[in-house]
Amino acid sequence: MSRQRQPGTGFRPTHVVPPDGMPARETPDPGRPTVPLDALLPVELVERLGDWGHVRCANGWAAWVDGRLLVAVPRDPPAGDGPPAGTDDPRPLLARAEQALAGYRSALEELADGALDGRSFEDRTEGLRIGIVVDGESVWVYDHEEGRWMYGEGRRLAPYATDRPPAHRGPGHADTGAEDAGHERGGREDGGHAATRMAAPKGEL
Repeated sequence: MSRQRQPGTGFRPTHVVPPDGMPARETPDPGRPTVPLDALLPVELVERLGDWGHVRCANGWAAWVDGRLLVAVPRDPPAGDGPPAGTDDPRPLLARAEQALAGYRSALEELADGALDGRSFEDRTEGLRIGIVVDGESVWVYDHEEGRWMYGEGRRLAPYATDRPPAHRGPGHADTGAEDAGHERGGREDGGHAATRMAAPKGEL
């Protein structure tokens, strides 16, 4: 397993894991598998070696992954110098995440106690998605209802990254082909989650 990040080093996500999750390796070697990474997990890309990417998680755990599959997010969080009107209060979203986590823990305890079998545990947790990363005053929270990550530094949240396809931009929008390429790499046509995308600033389509 890769070494832990030294204390005192700030965690600043640069990418998220694809919607299907991804395998991880102890070294840049396909023959050294380790714990796979969960879908849409924020990670920090700290090194590239060919197609391999060395990533770190919020808890300091590190691994090697196929760097081509990582989904980039903005280098810096949304600017906080705009008016707070229309932005989200983080408390309701955090409360929903706490409730979802409590539900998962309850099902997990019943599974451990033998009150649930494996199939019932899967049924109880099907579709459940929870994501919270806290680094000092900064927080990233996954909004399952909207299919997006939110970022905040206190009293408000702003969209950070989304796993929904972009809205139609109209005939005046120049097509660079990047969006189609994104669909080819990470899009899903089986009813699953779409590839994570950077969220457009509020007011833009």
